Amino acid sequence: MDGLWGRIDLSQYIISPRAGVFACLQDQKLFNQAFLNYGALTWPGEIDLAPDAMYEEIREKGTWVL
Repeated sequence: MDGLWGRIDLSQYIISPRAGVFACLQDQKLFNQAFLNYGALTWPGEIDLAPDAMYEEIREKGTWVL
């Protein structure tokens, strides 16, 4: 761990036509069930975000906007 922290903004992505499996994250109850699984931000149903892409974007910009 290097202490990096930042923000991930999925707000527009999960409501877009290209949201795919992430559209279910509009359900606040499901969204709040996020957890880390081997470094990947994950939700029930095997929905996750790529930790390497997230890390690089947050390292460069402080926020990852999908």
